[in-house]
Amino acid sequence: MPRESTDARLDRTLRIIAGLKRAYPSAHCELNFSSPLELLIATILSAQCTDKQVNIVTADLFRKYRTAQDYARAPQAELENDIRRLGFFRNKAKNIRACCQALVEKHGDQVPRTLEELTALDGVGRKTANVVLGNAFGLNKGVVVDTHVGRLSNRLGLTRHNDPVKIEQDLMKLVPREDWTLFSHWLIWHGRRRCSARKPDCPHCEIRSLCPSASQPGETGT
Repeated sequence: MPRESTDARLDRTLRIIAGLKRAYPSAHCELNFSSPLELLIATILSAQCTDKQVNIVTADLFRKYRTAQDYARAPQAELENDIRRLGFFRNKAKNIRACCQALVEKHGDQVPRTLEELTALDGVGRKTANVVLGNAFGLNKGVVVDTHVGRLSNRLGLTRHNDPVKIEQDLMKLVPREDWTLFSHWLIWHGRRRCSARKPDCPHCEIRSLCPSASQPGETGT
């Protein structure tokens, strides 16, 4: 495939966005939450876990712990037990307690609204911060790059990188800022429902004509 010009890639990205928007008009964050704190906790818990697993755990967790102070005061062993069914539960419990202690001491028991303040918290990287800012506060400060977003961005030819930070930088240049949060959801929904890692459903793909990796008739996909 000949190298694509910047203008051509920008135009194709806009058409990809339009196609995904039509395919998934109700796309949203699939972690259950009712407050910025709940989303922050759920996102920390979601590392190396599915949203479905996290939602099972948080159904009880969010009834038990209502404020950052509740988490900060919780004994380590007790919080570990509350999230035990999730991977890396010991480290996640430690990070949640330390994170919430900082919320109590430095932010008045509230989740901050800046990338810098969020990423200074234990267990919070750029991806988690972007999730919270975009979905809890409606602030488009970056593009969430999880495994689905990274994989599909490469398949769609929107980036040549594998590093999440570099992928995000590429996407921020192509995707209109007002779509940064939703673009991640559209790709995640597409990755879960159509473009799986092992067997993408290219014949039924809503954006097949825009994808340089799409299989041709008779092929099984890439």
